[in-house]
Amino acid sequence: MFNLLKSWLKHSLRAILLVTILLGISTVGWTFSSYAALPSGNAITDGKALLRYALPIDNQPVRKLQASLEDISNQLRANKRWGAVSRDLSQASRILDKPSQILASVPEERQPQASAWITELKSGIAELQEVVKNKQKDPIVEGRAKLLSLITLLEESMVKKFPFEVPAEYSNLPQLKGRATIAFKTNKGDLTVVVDGYSAPVTAGNFVDLVQQGFYNGLEFTRSEESYVLQTGDPEGKELGFIDPKTGKYRAIPLEILVEGEKEPTYGITLEDAGRYLDMPVLPFSSFGALAMARPESDANGASSQVFFFLFEPELTPAGRNLLDGRYTVFGYLTEGKEILDKLKAGDKIESANVVQGIENLVQPQPA
Repeated sequence: MFNLLKSWLKHSLRAILLVTILLGISTVGWTFSSYAALPSGNAITDGKALLRYALPIDNQPVRKLQASLEDISNQLRANKRWGAVSRDLSQASRILDKPSQILASVPEERQPQASAWITELKSGIAELQEVVKNKQKDPIVEGRAKLLSLITLLEESMVKKFPFEVPAEYSNLPQLKGRATIAFKTNKGDLTVVVDGYSAPVTAGNFVDLVQQGFYNGLEFTRSEESYVLQTGDPEGKELGFIDPKTGKYRAIPLEILVEGEKEPTYGITLEDAGRYLDMPVLPFSSFGALAMARPESDANGASSQVFFFLFEPELTPAGRNLLDGRYTVFGYLTEGKEILDKLKAGDKIESANVVQGIENLVQPQPA
């Protein structure tokens, strides 16, 4: 581990100087570097929220509805601003008073179920408005979480089809055309991860395929750094990644970054090398338990089976200006088991990993 002061970043005739900390970890020739700089705005640090915002939908009312409920958490942390919480709930209620604007983005065959979710949301918000009057924090936190789970279902119902074509050069690799949920059992407890093929179909597809094959069962976590990373996926023997039994060759996965505002990912080049220093990925390193691909430092397209959980610590790696973003592919987030992930260290073991939802979204390459 060592420190490096580095000045850089130039964008549209404007120079930006960032003081960065570089933390290097090597795993048999595999290195990934952590750069931390100043935070930018009020970055989202909840993995479930990041997954919601990453869905490829365009319905402003439901996004405003989501934002109102997400904001309640901020207000409760800020000295329990009950008036602001009440206003958030009132705004959410007003949005739900016009259900047709939300349903306009839902395919007709899914609208009956979506209407039921909207009714449930209206009822739940009314209940929370009563709880706020008594200034009870715990019931509000629990109720908000339930409502956001309904919003997740509602937003997922708006996705009509996979939003872009993956480049043909990656047709030899498994692809995830949607999302999947992975359940890990470790020697210290259980973890649940949602991987996002809408943002990183090749990376997520490779991972889900390996999970389905049982590749990670019995593997140890090989590197851990407190408040930084926990890495696994290095198979026994001299190989550093997955050797595909069908080809007998190392399966290499390209760097894959979907940038905010773009319709499809950028492949094979870091945002830094592309000169896109201020662009932000749709899936950033701003949440405890972000799941990303490890790769050889010198090869943007050399990833295979080694992955790492990012152990987000805002004082060391601030959200919103963490320069791991755009250098490594985030393809999912921890959704359950934060306290377990925090306990895991090098030498601990994945007892099993299973796809518990979304396996139908895995598309295997077709024989040539």
